[in-house]
Amino acid sequence: MELTSQALGTGKISSLFRQIFYPTLLGMLSVSAVTVIDGIFVGHGVGADGIAAVNICVPLLMIVSGAALMLGTGCSVTASICLAKGNRVLARTAVSQAILTGLIFSAVLMSIIFIFPSWLARLLGSSEHLLPMVKDYLIWYAPGMLFDVMIIMSSFIVRLDGAPKLAMVSSILCALINFVLDYIFIFPLGWGVKGAAFASSICCLVGAAIQMYYLLWKAKDTRLIRLRLGLKRIKLYLHSLASQCKLGFTALIGELTMAFAMFLGNITFMKYLGDDGVGAFGIVCYYLPFVFMVGNTIAQSAQPIISYNYGLGDMDRVHTAFKVSLRTAIGCSLISTAAFVLIPKLLVGLFLPIEENAAQIAIHGFPIFSVSFVFFISNLAVIGYYQSIERVRRATVYALLRGVIFLLPTFLIMPMLLDVNGIWLTLAVSEALTFLVILLGGGLKPVSK
Repeated sequence: MELTSQALGTGKISSLFRQIFYPTLLGMLSVSAVTVIDGIFVGHGVGADGIAAVNICVPLLMIVSGAALMLGTGCSVTASICLAKGNRVLARTAVSQAILTGLIFSAVLMSIIFIFPSWLARLLGSSEHLLPMVKDYLIWYAPGMLFDVMIIMSSFIVRLDGAPKLAMVSSILCALINFVLDYIFIFPLGWGVKGAAFASSICCLVGAAIQMYYLLWKAKDTRLIRLRLGLKRIKLYLHSLASQCKLGFTALIGELTMAFAMFLGNITFMKYLGDDGVGAFGIVCYYLPFVFMVGNTIAQSAQPIISYNYGLGDMDRVHTAFKVSLRTAIGCSLISTAAFVLIPKLLVGLFLPIEENAAQIAIHGFPIFSVSFVFFISNLAVIGYYQSIERVRRATVYALLRGVIFLLPTFLIMPMLLDVNGIWLTLAVSEALTFLVILLGGGLKPVSK
């Protein structure tokens, strides 16, 4: 079955979901692999301090990704509903406005990094020992932020246009280029963490160029168009942008949750175990985006189906798509947990020799940390469902519960109760409490239009 916007309203739900899910998952995991490949080469080429330095930078990178996900989700939901109503021009306008906003945002942030690298590194929690490497990574990765934003946003739009395999291919190509360049820059050239950052910037440029070419010249329903100027049009643009940000706000909160968790984890591990603790936590944080991307892929794969049928008013198909996404979330979370429980030495050994102190801390923590996955991925699927049917308030409440309201107290309380094991369990407790609220509040029940 050809994956067109019309097929979203007539095709078998499970088949449509699989058509979007598998290429999207491969593409998303390839995006995460860029960061993991950096970590593997940095770990073996620089050591635990290199991993710790990169992990200090990760919360900022997560904020950038969160802004891109917010805009990508918002414009995708808006465009899906517009296409369901037959308004292709409005759909193209929505995605073009979102892309322009993403470019402006990333350009401003890139400028801040170039002007205030030391201040920003210390703000992120860098010690004086790690400061030179943290600055190197930030400065050399800054140009890549612009292209990373483009990749994330355009992936939503390309999938909506019926070309999920293109998004997958561009992401896999990025990962392969990053692998080659990481080796060259870190080992033969000896550039250390700045080499990893530079490699990431180059591979993101390639991926962004492929997807933007498609959106400019090949897309059927979501091709980018030239936006006209004028006071009235600027007001309409700002109104549309506000609406898209509102729809995608919970996606931003999702990334901020991970950024906040990493930031608090870095500080807490530094307090209890020093730089080795941050290095161990950094290894976990290289894998956490994989888990997040699985949950995010499930939500994104269901989103075009749910939003399109919601626009048509066919709530039976909406509910069916939600059930498919929730079953997939549970299955994927169990697989992820099994990997962390059964092969922690193998997973940690990819980054550091397992006899190092930081590696031993990570090996101990992996099985404990993985308790969070079933709640983590399921919560993302539920939040994505409510985003897709424009129930922004409910989605935002659930996102805030897991990202701030439960997370901060657990990071303060759990280490006092269980010492280092308590730090590893903080995310699990926060996600489990959020899932309990969803259950008690009827969040898994069908919603009427």
